[in-house]
Amino acid sequence: MRRLRILVLMHPDFVPPDSLDGYTERQINELKTEYDVVSTLRAVGHDVRPLGVQEEIKPLRDEIEAFRPHVVFTLLEEFHNQVVYDQHIASFLELMQIPYTGCNPRGLVLARGKDLSKTLVHHRRIAVPAFAVFPMRRKVKRPARLSLPLIVKSLNEDGSRGISQASIVDTDEKLAERVAFIHERIETAAIAEQFIEGRELYVGVLGNNRLRALPVWELKFGNMGGHGTRRIATEKAKHDPTYQERVGIVDGPADDLAPEASARIQRTAKRIYRTLGLDGYARIDFRLSSEGTPYFIEANPNPEIAKSQEFATAARHDGLEYPDLLQRILALGIRRAKAGVSVG
Repeated sequence: MRRLRILVLMHPDFVPPDSLDGYTERQINELKTEYDVVSTLRAVGHDVRPLGVQEEIKPLRDEIEAFRPHVVFTLLEEFHNQVVYDQHIASFLELMQIPYTGCNPRGLVLARGKDLSKTLVHHRRIAVPAFAVFPMRRKVKRPARLSLPLIVKSLNEDGSRGISQASIVDTDEKLAERVAFIHERIETAAIAEQFIEGRELYVGVLGNNRLRALPVWELKFGNMGGHGTRRIATEKAKHDPTYQERVGIVDGPADDLAPEASARIQRTAKRIYRTLGLDGYARIDFRLSSEGTPYFIEANPNPEIAKSQEFATAARHDGLEYPDLLQRILALGIRRAKAGVSVG
């Protein structure tokens, strides 16, 4: 790929330094994606400019006019501190006719709401857990069709935010308490899903029209699960390196899946990706039940792509080294813009 001017968008708190020397493990963990993307793109010869944006759109417009990037690599997961506003940044870049990486606005909208994405996927005859949505400031009443136990989450936050062992409820009283927690602490509507006892699987998908499904990846819970602890991707299990090391939580290939089962899950991930109008790159999350049914849990367009995260490690396992993965993501954004019509 020729040398490009690349504007990398991120939260202002995570604009990376030139070197991580002197930073604590926790600080490095917080900005690892931003550092890995910026430093790797620079190392392969691109002219890279990081930009922290969050409260105003004007700095982005000014930087586009001054720097004239060939492409914008967006690592933003929120704007105005609202995750539901990330699609507006993609829309703004389209209005400015600037190629950008990752998913189009419509795909971001369809994937963001866990209820909408499940409804659309269910219509394609793909297994999803039964669920109910509990809007803010409404009385919590469990529908008769929804049997306990349930797992209660934010309707539109990702990254396991707000998920803990207390998220799994086995009484109506606990359901009401956990819904209230989501409403008050996370400040979003809540979704309660049928809890699927089983394995936590991820499939990365890369592409606009021609799709590449990466190997089926698994979050392996180590010795987590004793004394009534459920083996789920809590916020702590996903983001606390000390806890991960202590209980042996790692991610890696779902090696003991039969080849035909892996292929079926990869095909299902591609179907979900197309159903939700995704492009660029995304991670599709499943729970694999003890009966062998992969239940669609959620789609994550523009997932974390630090070198150590599931998407990049699965790509490396599939023969796509990290610099090549980033170059591929750039090429997909540029190709979509050249096609002249946004997917969204």
